[in-house]
Amino acid sequence: MPVDAEKEITRLWKALHSAQDEIGKTYYRWRQVALEFAGDDVKSLDVALRAAEVFGKDIGKSILPRMNWLKGEEGFMMILGKTLAGLWITDGGLATVEKGEDPGEIFIKCTRDPWPTWAKEFGVPMEEVAICRERMYQSILEDVSVFMNIPLKIELQKAIPRGHGETVMRLYKAE
Repeated sequence: MPVDAEKEITRLWKALHSAQDEIGKTYYRWRQVALEFAGDDVKSLDVALRAAEVFGKDIGKSILPRMNWLKGEEGFMMILGKTLAGLWITDGGLATVEKGEDPGEIFIKCTRDPWPTWAKEFGVPMEEVAICRERMYQSILEDVSVFMNIPLKIELQKAIPRGHGETVMRLYKAE
């Protein structure tokens, strides 16, 4: 039986987008449950930041086997930057990586981020979305820094949830 390639690609594309949509919504469903169990004395931002740390630690451990110094500092930073950009892409975002002025500096730029849309559906403040992404990436870098013996830092310079047209994160080797 012949396969209609266009129809098959469309079916797979729709399935991918449905799965990506469920990833974000599931996170915010769990956030809601955690807040209900935590009680009224706990700030929602504290719960969200702790979740970002847990996610980041787990992701950091999973990317360690792909990290190496074979292509030098600049190559390592690009690999790491592309890995972090890939997290947005996996969720359905559009992200790119650009070299900075120094070999130990990379900019991760995201022009389409689905997380603010999901957050809005669950009544989550936009600032929480921005801060949590930064905290998650900081947590990822903790283990990578130790494993590679390189002090790495990341800072959020612009954020779509803050009303900017893109999210820009500066990944750099701390001195």
